[in-house]
Amino acid sequence: MVRTSRIAILAACVAVAGALTGCGSVAGTALPGELDVRNLAVGTYPVDKHAYDQDSNGDGALLEGMRMSEAVVPTVRIDPSLTFGRGSTVLTDTEAALDFVANVSKPVLDNRKMVTGFAASGSDKADPAGQSRPAADATAITNVVFRFPDEATAKLAARELEDADIGVSDQNRRLGSTKYPDAYLHWRPGVPSIGAFLAHRQFVISLYVQRPRADSTDLVNWVDKTFAAQVPALDKFQPTPVDKLDTLKVDPEGLLARVAVADRAGHFPDPVSFAIYDGNHGIHSSDDQAATQRLVQDTGVDKIAIVDASSVTRARDSDAAQKLLTGLIDTAGDQFDPLGAPNDVPGAKCLQLNSKGDPEREYKYRCYVPYKRYVGVVTSDKEPDVRQKVAAQYALLANSL
Repeated sequence: MVRTSRIAILAACVAVAGALTGCGSVAGTALPGELDVRNLAVGTYPVDKHAYDQDSNGDGALLEGMRMSEAVVPTVRIDPSLTFGRGSTVLTDTEAALDFVANVSKPVLDNRKMVTGFAASGSDKADPAGQSRPAADATAITNVVFRFPDEATAKLAARELEDADIGVSDQNRRLGSTKYPDAYLHWRPGVPSIGAFLAHRQFVISLYVQRPRADSTDLVNWVDKTFAAQVPALDKFQPTPVDKLDTLKVDPEGLLARVAVADRAGHFPDPVSFAIYDGNHGIHSSDDQAATQRLVQDTGVDKIAIVDASSVTRARDSDAAQKLLTGLIDTAGDQFDPLGAPNDVPGAKCLQLNSKGDPEREYKYRCYVPYKRYVGVVTSDKEPDVRQKVAAQYALLANSL
């Protein structure tokens, strides 16, 4: 088992603090039957109980967009074949929305005061190597949900988005759905794809469906299938009133504050580096959505907090957290090999990127740290650093609960 050297720990302390104070001890109080976290080698990582500023500072719409991760279904729930997740994202403004609708749609989104949105995509096969688009013979669905101020505005926006989109080419033709007669659908004959818009409550569902062959009946059936999965998910979601968006708290349950980071300063809501998502978030980007969905459901994952390149996931209970950790390791992929974790951190497991992995996309080291109903995930390109992160993540969780 590889261990963090004392030299590396001291070097980290000298570089950051200019002295050895703080390296030999960790704040906290040992409880009966628990590890005394004050003895863990956490380096300079802060591990005392913490709270971030809860004020949205005008980022309420962004926080609402993160909440919408629970309202947009993973593609595997649309059809079991669509198990390759292509990712998801919050649509922070109308510029971001143009990644998913035609550029000519921007005036509609601006005039109808789009509040926020969330997009997710999946396919029945992985994108070709080095490509960001699905293969020509793939079935792929991009499912976007836009939020508008009210139902009436959403209905207007759906019609206007369709008019803008269909007007991009004089070869586009309208189609209809008998199951969803209020939906707007169009395609270009001979092209195996279809676009659709449907207003539902304060939302507009925007779909782009690609199939291996150009069959309008088949394409409409896939639109219907997607609406059948997505509409009930929106019915379950409770949107925050527009005039209350800025009352949303940045870290209402203190989950972000339980993620170990080197520096707690300068963090503001960000979809990639400072965010809280529903359990769906992990499914959207999974290469095996079916397996990940089972894991999320079986372990009762309800929240994922992300800060920089680390995260904390909350499961149903401590037994579920252990099952979640095992499942995360099992689904990490063959680009990782097992690596001995620090033996003074109970239950921690580590992986190391091998020659099959891409160091431009993955950190060299990844470790999983369980504590009660939580699983922390820490990463680094340096082994001594990741070992300190493991210790710090455990100590922070222990001190926070």
